Amino acid sequence: MDMKIKNKQRQAGVLLHISSLPLGVLGQNAYQFVDFLSEVGAKVWQTLPLNMPHADNSPYQCLSAYAGNPAFISMQKLAEKNLLSVTDLTTYVSNQSPELKQKLIEKIFIALTKQPESQQYLAFKKFCRKHVSWLNDFALFLVLRKQFQDASWNKWPVVYKKRDTKALNQIKKLYKDEIDVIKFTQFLFFQQWAELKKYANQNGIAMFGDIPIFVAYDSADVWANPESFKLDKRCNMKVVAGVPPDYFSATGQRWGNPHYNWRAMKADGYKWWLARMSTQNSLFDMVRIDHFRGFQAAWEIPASEDTAINGKWQLAPGEALLEAIKKHFPKMCLVAEDLGIITDEVNALREKFKMPGMKILQFAFGGGDDNYYLPANIEANSVVYTGTHDNDTTLGWYNTLEAHAKQHLHAILADDAPNMPFDLVRLALSTKSRLAIIPMQDILELDSKSRMNTPGTVENNWIWRFKWSQLTVELKHQFAQVVQQSGRAQVKNQHA
Repeated sequence: MDMKIKNKQRQAGVLLHISSLPLGVLGQNAYQFVDFLSEVGAKVWQTLPLNMPHADNSPYQCLSAYAGNPAFISMQKLAEKNLLSVTDLTTYVSNQSPELKQKLIEKIFIALTKQPESQQYLAFKKFCRKHVSWLNDFALFLVLRKQFQDASWNKWPVVYKKRDTKALNQIKKLYKDEIDVIKFTQFLFFQQWAELKKYANQNGIAMFGDIPIFVAYDSADVWANPESFKLDKRCNMKVVAGVPPDYFSATGQRWGNPHYNWRAMKADGYKWWLARMSTQNSLFDMVRIDHFRGFQAAWEIPASEDTAINGKWQLAPGEALLEAIKKHFPKMCLVAEDLGIITDEVNALREKFKMPGMKILQFAFGGGDDNYYLPANIEANSVVYTGTHDNDTTLGWYNTLEAHAKQHLHAILADDAPNMPFDLVRLALSTKSRLAIIPMQDILELDSKSRMNTPGTVENNWIWRFKWSQLTVELKHQFAQVVQQSGRAQVKNQHA
């Protein structure tokens, strides 16, 4: 489970979610972004989870751990394959509503069903067979959710909540066409992603994905696999996930995700997890596990509690699970999101599997010399960031940095008037970390208005998009130059 970045050359990459591209789809802008990465010598594109979110658009609370976000499907790419007429594309470009997109995809599917021997239709049928372990349940879940006005599945009539076979078979017959369109929509997403990944890999760019350790309660995963989660006889959560009180929050964080029933998962050889990782392994060259410490132990809060205060640590079978993943996917490259208060046991688990951890420079300054985020303390088997999707942009962070932390940063930079955020980008790239990832906002030198997410809030998150006009020739050259000077520039013609 070593990093794929096994050669001694240190590498650079950029963090940018698909939703943050101009238009936010897997179209021409995504390919142009690959070209940009190649031009500046970067070798990695890191995204956030690609799954289908709830109404709040958080990629960390999704309707499925497998299904892709239909919002990312490029209608332009469908038109280029002659699946969508110029007239329909023009109509969509002037409207761009999710409802119209879905109607047009439905129209494409109906046309394809009349050509059952066509290459595209045969590829769709093959996709359905390959993803049968989750696709049927997901499509059925979406149909039922729509019937019950998007209510969480635990509020559905009991025959659907408890998955009564006769009731579900009736729905499958009644809504067969709708179920097929949902499957076809997923096929289009996976097809477009595979084409983008192929283009990226051909240009020496590795795709770096991200999975939340926990899944949303209101998801096809929990509905279809209730035995794999800690639920009561009524399918309600007995306990929920979160983190205990710390210096960030006196009451801790109550995330509300269900906990895994590890005993049941162990009994079937971690089948659900292996299926999940199989999908991720096909989508990405590298995968970050969000809240990795939950593989060792997770904070378990009684579902009746309003805060995280009265929780307890519940051990998890991380070693056995990672051994199973390693056995099935020996070349899979995993990165541990090991931020926060990490114990010796968590570090030992990560180190046993040689998984790189994360180092965030925004956490480095204002403390003692033993701070393991300080550039001098960063080891090679790690991924260094100026900040992540949960942090402010580096410019926003610097503008509000406390005086003593700012002085500490200035002392390390040996400059009392640094060029921010560029000097922190340069500092990240100069570390021993084998991989340095820079958020696109920092390359574009943007302030807090371009922040991706503010943890603990539910509004104005996940909506930032960049414009190509913001990426000036000077900014592109500046980043390319520092990638080159730090010894991280991509060797041309060397594929990921």
